[in-house]
Amino acid sequence: MSKTYTFHAGEATVLAADGQFTDAMPEILIGRTDGPVGAAFANMMAQSKGHTAMFAIRACNQLVRPATMIVPKVTLKDSANIDLFGGVVQSATADAVVDCLIDGTIPKEVANDLCIISLVWIDPRCAKDPNLDRKDMYRTNHEATKLAIKRALNNEPSVEELIANRHKIRHDMDDWS
Repeated sequence: MSKTYTFHAGEATVLAADGQFTDAMPEILIGRTDGPVGAAFANMMAQSKGHTAMFAIRACNQLVRPATMIVPKVTLKDSANIDLFGGVVQSATADAVVDCLIDGTIPKEVANDLCIISLVWIDPRCAKDPNLDRKDMYRTNHEATKLAIKRALNNEPSVEELIANRHKIRHDMDDWS
């Protein structure tokens, strides 16, 4: 693991329970507040219609460390999806960051020197689904965020793994090769 924490990227996918649209696919950037990730983090304080960024908080007055900004990957067009983003997804992301501090994935001594940007997926069908399982949505986002942070800080997958798997693994949506 790099001790400079200049720029680390990671992603993970955790699939939903059967019948749910709650797959989680966070894309994470972690870096020092005084580096390129910190500059991008500060620039995200401006709002963009449909892509409102917000801090990951565990509850009011409980901003997590490292400071974490969550941004939806899709345009949030209605209050129901915004409520999911600022509720279940925000909570799951915040808890995952704190859990990474607890388990040592993120060293506590650098927590105030780092920041995280997390692009998160909310399937637009979730808010309209009468059978939406918020616990499953929390589970997928929590697990995927923890895994994405771990992968980012461990530079996973490695270059060697990518090269070894070049002709063995295909994109999940690949129907063209």
